[in-house]
Amino acid sequence: MARKKIREYDSKRLLKQHLKRVANIDLQICSAQVTQSTDFTELTNEQPWLSSTRLVVKPDMLFGKRGKSGLVALNLDLAEVAEFVKARLGTEVEMGGCKAPITTFIVEPFVPHEQEYYLSIVSERLGFTISFSECGGIDIEENWDKVKTIFLPTEKPMTLETCAPLIATLPLEVRGKIGDFIMGVFSVFQDLDFSFLEMNPFTLVNGEPYPLDMRGELDDTAAFKNFNKWGNIEFPLPFGRVLSSTESFIYSLDGKTSASLKFTVLNPKGRIWTMVAGGGASVIYADTVGDLGYASELGNYAEYSGAPNEEEVLQYARVVIDCATANPDGRKRALLIGGGIANFTDVAATFNGIIRALREKEAKLKAARMHIFARRGGPNYQIGLARMRALGEELGVPLEVYGPEATMTGICKQAIDCILSEA
Repeated sequence: MARKKIREYDSKRLLKQHLKRVANIDLQICSAQVTQSTDFTELTNEQPWLSSTRLVVKPDMLFGKRGKSGLVALNLDLAEVAEFVKARLGTEVEMGGCKAPITTFIVEPFVPHEQEYYLSIVSERLGFTISFSECGGIDIEENWDKVKTIFLPTEKPMTLETCAPLIATLPLEVRGKIGDFIMGVFSVFQDLDFSFLEMNPFTLVNGEPYPLDMRGELDDTAAFKNFNKWGNIEFPLPFGRVLSSTESFIYSLDGKTSASLKFTVLNPKGRIWTMVAGGGASVIYADTVGDLGYASELGNYAEYSGAPNEEEVLQYARVVIDCATANPDGRKRALLIGGGIANFTDVAATFNGIIRALREKEAKLKAARMHIFARRGGPNYQIGLARMRALGEELGVPLEVYGPEATMTGICKQAIDCILSEA
């Protein structure tokens, strides 16, 4: 399971749409998303309620404590919302030690209320942890001792009896309504493969539950079966993470393939770069370089898996090599290619894409004094490694080739020794 955060706008959209379907509960909530490209006239035409009610506006950027940080404006008209957004759109803020510009807002009706409730559901290995409190809101952490929690094993259904410990102290006139709401939200949680959902707070409007603030995470490995249910879902990057142009290209490439292509620049001036197959192997390479005391020289984190085709590997390798060879300074650099021992991936086929990229970038590799270490095992690995050896002789670029007899950790040490040797 991969927990991916989604925006509050999407969390509420999914809950409203599917709570009606699975539990026949009609949430009377509305929300609109505002970004740099938003035309308020067009937005109002699409959602007329914006011009006929008082509004709330706040950033929708995957960080919390917006109210305590003065980033929530209440009881505004649409013109005031537009001014609030204009004054803050693109403005850099610091939250949790991370700085980034605000790019996305959510606008909703202003709902005066007195009672605030808290609800969260978390998917665990063997079931679900469900928490509820009558003391929700911005001070929930100070009132955590009042939060009631149950654990529901995967094989057990959610029933009123199961839910009873959470709502036992509620007044009778709202107990049933909130109990039905919790069960309905849980049904949506399961049906849409949420991995985390939190409402802090939700309230009652005319006796009906109304989420005021909401966070959600989806299990993105379930996208194949939830494509229609999720709709046009977005998985934003964590707050503070801004992609470079090269990272954006790989991110876009990753979204267009059934394979996995990941690339993050850690230090553009680093002298050790990786192009590793498999998530586990990529972590071993990166961790080993760090454990040996040279994390500061690690240029990137990279991982390709899921049997990408030759063209995808070619485009991926071009980006890695361009970054690894940028701005040569006369000092040696190392590029680690390969990975562990594949189970299903055709090593020779994926190496073809890498070999094509290395040929294209011959001049850059030489200018950067690049020393290449290739290590791989798996189906057709002998063919792939033989092609790599031949390439080294053809290019005249130092290229050492190893099969599964060599350890990944040992290859990392060789790369470090190489960049330390200026002979």
